[in-house]
Amino acid sequence: MENLTKENNEIANAPVLNKETLVSLVAEKTGTTKVQTRAIVEEIFASVSDCLAKGGKFQYIGFGTFHVKTRAARKGLNPRTKENLEIPAKKIPVFSPGKNLRDKVQA
Repeated sequence: MENLTKENNEIANAPVLNKETLVSLVAEKTGTTKVQTRAIVEEIFASVSDCLAKGGKFQYIGFGTFHVKTRAARKGLNPRTKENLEIPAKKIPVFSPGKNLRDKVQA
């Protein structure tokens, strides 16, 4: 991040990195336009989403793995009416961080 402008350096150190700041940072680092970078970033996330929607797994060595986990059906309680209800099983996306990411966060 040594060649980032002061504005983008402040963005990079912000606690929340949203899509637009990600696009700005990647565009500056790679020397591409924000329009090109936005299209690439959106396609990456769309591809990962499509993979997970099909029940697949996305693995980026060193960063982590996204996969789908099935939550079992369970019994619940409506807090307002105190009525018992059945909460259906559902699929949820899960992220498991890789070793490099865990080490970087711990540093």
